[in-house]
Amino acid sequence: MNLFEEYIKSIDYKSIANMKISSDELLQMMTNKESIQIIDVRFKEEVDLWNFPYFKHISINELPDRLNELDKNSLIVTVCPHNVRSNIAMHYLMTKGYNVKFLTDGLTNMINKLLGGSAKNIYKAIKSN
Repeated sequence: MNLFEEYIKSIDYKSIANMKISSDELLQMMTNKESIQIIDVRFKEEVDLWNFPYFKHISINELPDRLNELDKNSLIVTVCPHNVRSNIAMHYLMTKGYNVKFLTDGLTNMINKLLGGSAKNIYKAIKSN
């Protein structure tokens, strides 16, 4: 049996719940400055058009060649516009031994939480020492 087959056989309700993180939870962790690494797995053109400066961009198709850039001691959260690529990336990283979750509601929904006063408050919390 290969590693991916072993991983698939280990999936249960608890592991499924542990794979997920919502925008609200992620923003809370960011403002609390918890040890997380957010990996944006969108393609370069998407990042060039709209960027999140606090996220590390590693396109999903570059992920296998750039594992050395990830911190195995931090929770890694994979993100993309909806959740298709981030979900694939999460499963891949899980089979490589990373502590990882994927953003369930995607960046398109997270943007709605980063408008006006909310954006200001989150920005201040992230930038504060």
